[in-house]
Amino acid sequence: MVQVVVIAAICAAGIGLYLNERTSREREQFAGPAAGADYLLLEVVVQRVDPGGLSMATKVLAQPQGALAAPDSPLAPAVDLQVETTSLEHAALRFPARQRIGVENVPFSLLTGRVSDYPFDRYQSLVGFVATAGDRPVPVRLELINADPFFVLRNGGEQAEEGSVLVTERLSRSRSTFILAWFMIVAMWALALAVLTAAWLITAQRRGLVWPALGWMAATLFALVGMRNAAPGNPPIGSLLDYAAFFWAEALIAVALTAVVVRGSRVELRKSRAPR
Repeated sequence: MVQVVVIAAICAAGIGLYLNERTSREREQFAGPAAGADYLLLEVVVQRVDPGGLSMATKVLAQPQGALAAPDSPLAPAVDLQVETTSLEHAALRFPARQRIGVENVPFSLLTGRVSDYPFDRYQSLVGFVATAGDRPVPVRLELINADPFFVLRNGGEQAEEGSVLVTERLSRSRSTFILAWFMIVAMWALALAVLTAAWLITAQRRGLVWPALGWMAATLFALVGMRNAAPGNPPIGSLLDYAAFFWAEALIAVALTAVVVRGSRVELRKSRAPR
């Protein structure tokens, strides 16, 4: 009965952590002045964060409000709109008058952070827009939504002036990614130490070549490679995860396996040469 209660409590805690992370991940961010009568709403959806390429892929949808929207089509501007961005690849968005607005792919640069620090890597990105209708600035309201399950975005500060908004986004690994990375580190060390202990017992007891143990050790050596490649976020080789656990675990298992074979071979040779 106690075991059932413990298992139920663990499952309930896991579901609670999931619901909490889902709520925090799907939380929308708003920046810019409070919505007035006539303003431009920019919906920015973060689709994918690429730490290796130092970029953050987003989709931007401009939604003119009030007098800025065409009377016959709310998805079209009444006048020509131009939106300048802080993106180095897509610096300006242009929306002709009375033409339906579509979604724009706008990548933003990651200004700080090293992917080799995985899973403790953190980044910053400047998400900014300046909107004008003709020659006049347009109030900008920014709505940011995170759709990347591997990262959490937090508002690190914002600046809003007439016709412009600039947000400093802080990016870090999601809780689930962090937990799984820590589990992999602990599991790698546990498996390596288990193999090392078994190798010490086999050699100390002079058991010779124990083929089931050798098969298990070799399987563990290659299984850790698959585990490491399954790390969420595809960290590059040589990251902190490797130096903290993977390289050491592989080295310990390889040394233990080699020691068992060398000492076991000597024992088997002595047994074969012994008179019967």
